[in-house]
Amino acid sequence: MPKRVDHARRRDEIALVACRAVAQRGFARATVAQIARAAGYTTGMVAYYFDSKQEIILAALRLILRRMDQRLQRAPAAARDGLLEVLTEALPIDAQRRIECAFWTAFWGQLSADPRLKRLNAWVHREYRKLFERCLAEQWPESRSWPAAVRGQVLRSLITFLNGITTSAVSSPRDWPARVQVRQLELHLGLLRNWARSATQAGITE
Repeated sequence: MPKRVDHARRRDEIALVACRAVAQRGFARATVAQIARAAGYTTGMVAYYFDSKQEIILAALRLILRRMDQRLQRAPAAARDGLLEVLTEALPIDAQRRIECAFWTAFWGQLSADPRLKRLNAWVHREYRKLFERCLAEQWPESRSWPAAVRGQVLRSLITFLNGITTSAVSSPRDWPARVQVRQLELHLGLLRNWARSATQAGITE
C-alpha cells in the first residue's frame, strides 16, 4: 500500500523552514532552493505545493498567525492580570518565537519596495488586530463598556507597543531578555488601563 502523505503537514513544514531561512539570511537571500534544501525536499517538491516564493511567505505568515492564536488561547487566564499573561505569549521570549519575530521584521523591511507585499501586510494586520481585540475583550471585560474610540486607541497603542518590543528584541536580544520584555509590557498595560479609565470618565468619544 502506498504511503499516505499528509499534505497540510508538509506545507506547514516548508513554511516553518521558510521562517527560519528568512530569519537567518534575510528576505532577499532566502531563496526557494535554500528553503527546499533546508526542508529536505527538492525544489520540484516545493514547487508542487507553492507556485512562488511569495506563496511560501504567505503560508509562513498564516502559520505564524495560527501558532500565535493557539498560544494566546492556551495562556492561563486566572492570573492577577490575565491580559499580561496572555500577551506575553506574543513576545519573542524563547527560541521559536524569536525566529518567528525575526521573520516578521525581515518581512516588514521589504514592504516599501513591493506593492504586493503591502497588500499582503494589510491582510496580516487585520488578522493580527482581530487576535488582540479578542484578547482585550476577554481579559479586560471592563473594556467592553469603554467608548469605541477609547477601545480603538488602546488596541492601536497595544499593537504598536508589541511591534516595538518585537523589533527591539530581534535587533538587540542581549538588551531585551524575556524578563525585560514582560516587565515593559506590564508597565505599558498599566498606563493604558489607567488612561482608558480616565478617558471613559471624561467622556472621550473620538
